[in-house]
Amino acid sequence: PTMVDANDRIHTTFNLTIAATGRLSSVDPNLQNIPVRTELGREIRRGFIAEAGNVFVSADYSQFELRIAAAMSNDEPMIEAFNNDRDIHTETAALINGIPASEVTKEMRYAAKAVNFGILYGQGTFGLANGAGISLAEAKDFIDKYFAVRPKLKEMITTFRNQADKRGYVETLLGRRRPTPDAKSPNYMVREGAFRAAINMPIQGTAADLTKMAMTAVDPLLPEGASQLLQIHDSILVECREADAAKVGQLLKKTMENIYPQLGVNLRVDVSVGKNWGEL
Repeated sequence: PTMVDANDRIHTTFNLTIAATGRLSSVDPNLQNIPVRTELGREIRRGFIAEAGNVFVSADYSQFELRIAAAMSNDEPMIEAFNNDRDIHTETAALINGIPASEVTKEMRYAAKAVNFGILYGQGTFGLANGAGISLAEAKDFIDKYFAVRPKLKEMITTFRNQADKRGYVETLLGRRRPTPDAKSPNYMVREGAFRAAINMPIQGTAADLTKMAMTAVDPLLPEGASQLLQIHDSILVECREADAAKVGQLLKKTMENIYPQLGVNLRVDVSVGKNWGEL
């Protein structure tokens, strides 16, 4: 509340070149970091209110980085699951456990979800054991089974590690590079940290590239009085007249889902509307 201007608006500063992945970062104040999973966080979000007669429209990429990983690794079963709108975590759990999707339990899906996302961050046995609340032996067994049913993802991860080591950089699908000098460090912890970053950056960096392309494409199409307020990693937040909300939502969804048709995997965008941020 102490940071609002004379019009009761709050303004952040977006940095284009701070995050190594290429994502926009937000400072003074950091509006990308307002919590959403706790009641207190949701209460804070309810304090961000659209102008009278206006609403917020939020458009959020669904499982964005997993879809990009499927495309970059050319994992055909993953791509086919996404393109037919099947639940990728249930699908992964069924493959790992050798059972039909209809028999997957909530616990199996949760474990598959943890490894699906953990793999994108270069997470190993220890990280998965901590994240999923399982033993190291169980985590190792799960990762072994995971890579047995997702060999293309394992190939992609190995390729990124080798590029970081041999070339000294990794790059996004669109060719934006991140140098990886620490891959040559004599310190094991530093070296492994560099490899984890090298696995994550091409995927998360591609997501950042496509999101910024979508922001650029959306802006001239917005109706009069509508404006982009925030970009929070995989989502774009627009304020517009309440009467324009449906039109803006459709425009965001269509533009974001079709921003890079060459990707080869369908992108999905979920849209929500609210008079305050907490309603989204």
